[in-house]
Amino acid sequence: MMNRGILWFRNDLRLRDNEALIHALQHCEEIIPVYILDQRHLEKDRWGFVRTGPFRLRFLLESLEDLKKHLQEKGSDLLIQVGIPEKLLPALAEEFQAPVLFASKEYADEEVQIEKALQKSLECHFFHTSTLIHPEDCPFATDQLPDVFTQFRKRIEKYSPVRSPLEVPANISSSSIPATALPTFASLGIAPPPQDKRAAVGFKGGSVAAFERMDHYFWETEAVSSYKETRNGLIGEDYSTKFSPWLANGSISAREIYDGLERYEQEVVSNKSTYWVKFELLWRDYFKYVTIKYGRKIFSPGGIQDKKVPWKNIPKVFRKWAYGQTGDDFVDANMKELLYTGFMSNRGRQNVASFLVHRLKQDWRMGAAWFESLLIDYDVSSNYGNWMYAAGVGNDPRDRIFNTNRQAEMYDAQGRYRDLWLSEAGEEIRNYAEHLF
Repeated sequence: MMNRGILWFRNDLRLRDNEALIHALQHCEEIIPVYILDQRHLEKDRWGFVRTGPFRLRFLLESLEDLKKHLQEKGSDLLIQVGIPEKLLPALAEEFQAPVLFASKEYADEEVQIEKALQKSLECHFFHTSTLIHPEDCPFATDQLPDVFTQFRKRIEKYSPVRSPLEVPANISSSSIPATALPTFASLGIAPPPQDKRAAVGFKGGSVAAFERMDHYFWETEAVSSYKETRNGLIGEDYSTKFSPWLANGSISAREIYDGLERYEQEVVSNKSTYWVKFELLWRDYFKYVTIKYGRKIFSPGGIQDKKVPWKNIPKVFRKWAYGQTGDDFVDANMKELLYTGFMSNRGRQNVASFLVHRLKQDWRMGAAWFESLLIDYDVSSNYGNWMYAAGVGNDPRDRIFNTNRQAEMYDAQGRYRDLWLSEAGEEIRNYAEHLF
């Protein structure tokens, strides 16, 4: 057993069901838990959008506070720095004489390049912590991944078990860690976003809030029993699971949700709705495997299909879409909810994406980048996978063009949702949003 190693938290901000943590404890007498807030994610991207916008940043800071507290309860702590991971981690390894790094595996190109850079100076061990189905349990090699979800799902459901979540360690020895303060909006030089009272859920980051949400949706309300019937809702807290923000930064794992769902099916009811939550978790997995298979192609204008599409890039047109000023009430209401809260329903996302790429003919990657900036539940694989899907350059060869007027009639027949979000926002909220683009 080696003396000391670094445990690098990434999108796995939890102690339960964390394979990297377990392996670090098995191989080291002492571990140094570290989180690096990548300064590049606080800068603007090629389109002019801040990559980690205010809503996701707030959720992240809350999640880090929760993780730090739980580490302290186990006799450890969390060392947090702002900078470039591939530069800071080797320096920390030298400072703490901890030459081995344990971390969760990421799949998108930028994160993979960071991993490769770290492997040049450190002994690195990466573990799969973000998927429901462990890659070792898949019935096919990554390069043989079916390009149609249904084929993937059927083989997974038949051949691939879901592993049980790993338990939280009793103790975590980290005596060498100096006390470090959590980053704040003030320390980062960023203005915090105001709260809009119309928000569907007051999302709070961290594993405690994640399990409270699961308990609420499963056991307190049993809302999961009708998920398939209500999942296309637009208003309220319980029309959908809303687990996605905590899944995105790893405050809770997909396997923990699956495990809770299995218990619910045994003790309460097993029906089409409970199955459909599992179905959605497999969609999430599928996009991660698509990312592994295709790498950088998920960010190319032609997507994984290499389609030649003459996408437009007209800032004035895009801004009207981004700020909910297209003149299409249903699109505009959804875009304003996103703009003011960092969240939008799945039904809304499909409609606004279709409108941008098929009606306005704008480059789908701009829409994906806008979502990356604003969504609390941004996940690189799900975000870009769904946008490719909407643009007809992803895992569906058909162009799924939504008739937004018809969609509004079907899902907002009384106009309640449009009335809610097309009403005038408060001055503070409007002024804040005006500076996002």
